[in-house]
This record gives sequence, C-alpha cells and structure tokens, in this order.
Amino acid sequence: MKELPVVPRAMANRDVDEAIQYYLQESAVSAALGFIDELERAYAHLSRHPAMGSTRYAYELDLPDLRCWSLGKYPYLVFYVTRADYVDVWRVLHAVRDIPPMFCDPDALSR
Repeated sequence: MKELPVVPRAMANRDVDEAIQYYLQESAVSAALGFIDELERAYAHLSRHPAMGSTRYAYELDLPDLRCWSLGKYPYLVFYVTRADYVDVWRVLHAVRDIPPMFCDPDALSR
C-alpha cells in the first residue's frame, strides 16, 4: 500500500496546540518538543499503516470507520478515519478525558 497524506482537521490542530501550550505553561519545554516528535512519528506510521489503529471507540461511538492510535510515551490518542486518498485526523485527545462527548458535536468535526 502506498503512503497516504495525513490531514488533521481544525479541531485536531487545536487539540495539538492546547497540549503543547499545557506543556509550555508547566515549563516543560522538552516535553512539548517530545510530544511534537511523537506526534510526527505517529502521523508517519499512520501514513504507512492506516489500518493499524484500534477500533475500540468506533463501536462505543457508533462511528464504524473511526480508529485511534496511541502516542506511546505521551497519554494522547489520535482519532482518525482512513479515506481513499488520505488519513483524516479528527481529534488528538488526552487519554484520560471523557472521550465520547468529544464526538457528540457534529459541527466540531466538520472541516
């Protein structure tokens, strides 16, 4: 399978910005930079292997194509849907958040 471009939605970009801002407010510059590196690695992996993500939340949220991928050293999950020609990243959320309400507002998920 060829690599697919990873295209984060506006909400996913806001989620990432908020995570970075949190680390910076905590004076954890190295954690912020590590988070960015880990996210870039995750996007590269999903570009090559989009079917690898978990479907756990797909069933819970009744969104059949939704998958999620953990950022490994950071407690964040990348939520995405694989399209024919790209990986559509919907959200990047902290794993301890109440995830289902984050997907209840259809306007928040729109491009």
